Amino acid sequence: MNNQKTIPIGHLRKIHHIALNVADMQASRHFYGNILGLHELIGDEVPETLKQLVAEGKVANFTTPDGTILDLFGEPELSPPDPDPSKSFTRAYHLAFDIDPKLFDQAVDVIRNNNLIIAHGPVTRPTGRGIYFYDPDGFMVEIRCDPD
Repeated sequence: MNNQKTIPIGHLRKIHHIALNVADMQASRHFYGNILGLHELIGDEVPETLKQLVAEGKVANFTTPDGTILDLFGEPELSPPDPDPSKSFTRAYHLAFDIDPKLFDQAVDVIRNNNLIIAHGPVTRPTGRGIYFYDPDGFMVEIRCDPD
């Protein structure tokens, strides 16, 4: 019998995926794919275990440049307990994407040009710059960069 009480440091290799429930799959696919520019997995890129759900429009999968998978699960009846997205309704606070400091202002322009609701920012801190805004379901997303 194994009495190990901890997973040793280094055994967990990386974040495999992040799963979000979304009310409007098309709006969320547009947000994460077209506005944020994440690559949507299609065809043979879709994991075999999800192919049927993707074909039925119930799931969409995106990948970040570092290989983290973002899974969107369609839940058409989903609604936050409070219609005001500034009132966090989950234990997860936000999803943060890193960007080259030279491209930060361009990303802010994209957010503004798409009339996304901005929660905070842009802000400048000793750790860098950031802007916080909401996805179509009111989940906060951040785009941040290291200091120049």
